[in-house]
Amino acid sequence: MRTIAHSTISYAIAFVLLWNSGFIGAEYGLPYTGTFTLLFWRYTVLSLLLFTYLTIGRKWVWYDTNTLAHTSLVGILAHGVWLSCALLALERDVPAGIVALVVALQPLVTGALSGLVVGEKTSVSQWLGLIVGFLGVAIAVGTRIQLNSEASAFAYFIPFGSVVAITIASLLQRRRETSSQHHPSPSLAETLFFQSFATTVVLAIPAITVENLAIQWNLPLVATLSWLILGVSLASYAFMWLLLSRLDATRVASLFYLGPPVTMVMAWMAFGDIPQPADILGLVVVTVGVLLVQLPVRKFLGR
Repeated sequence: MRTIAHSTISYAIAFVLLWNSGFIGAEYGLPYTGTFTLLFWRYTVLSLLLFTYLTIGRKWVWYDTNTLAHTSLVGILAHGVWLSCALLALERDVPAGIVALVVALQPLVTGALSGLVVGEKTSVSQWLGLIVGFLGVAIAVGTRIQLNSEASAFAYFIPFGSVVAITIASLLQRRRETSSQHHPSPSLAETLFFQSFATTVVLAIPAITVENLAIQWNLPLVATLSWLILGVSLASYAFMWLLLSRLDATRVASLFYLGPPVTMVMAWMAFGDIPQPADILGLVVVTVGVLLVQLPVRKFLGR
């Protein structure tokens, strides 16, 4: 049995905590500005930091238009649309744990649909896992709609937009990677810059036209933005790539399934949002769906 080094376990713990703290950080920042404005400033500063790093280090490489367009589109979907839907739900009083639970459907949907996109066979257990996963989310969301009078029923469906957006982004990336054509691959820093810059440009439209860039600059907001940029957008990505250099992609991807329980605990500690019994039940059902989707992969890998 393969032994995982203690440093790798530490990286995994750091990644899970940093990545999922994004939901909590966003909820801290939303009282001072709107969803689009918060994300606009987050990705504006992130783009400037990455541009400075790439320029000082002379790490720029020219890529063809198709590569830049593909990278930008994936970034807009995986960053702009994904986070906008998640934050719009938080802004409308949907609990962070529920948002994380809905978003956790993305790997299930991607796993089930990737076969149709790249021509691989999708097993019955993968489709069954997807159905079970949706059932688990329905249990938690349905109960919360009845119990939470502060958030509208529509608000609970907004995070499904995140699922759709990042699923499309994942499938686009998966299809490009499995294509027989050779595509140049930007470095991690270049990829993040192109995606961040494209996201900034797109987010500027609703941030200006819908929210008028209204924002209350104060120490809590600056601290929140700093954490979202440095802790979530940069540090968590760094830990993810460190993990990918030590573990296979399947093991790293499985860490995203820890999102809902970790976020629920964080939301309880930060905002006193105590998980409901239906939240726990829904989480258990989603976990069963995850196991069903992962079953073919584990069998194939001999695990």
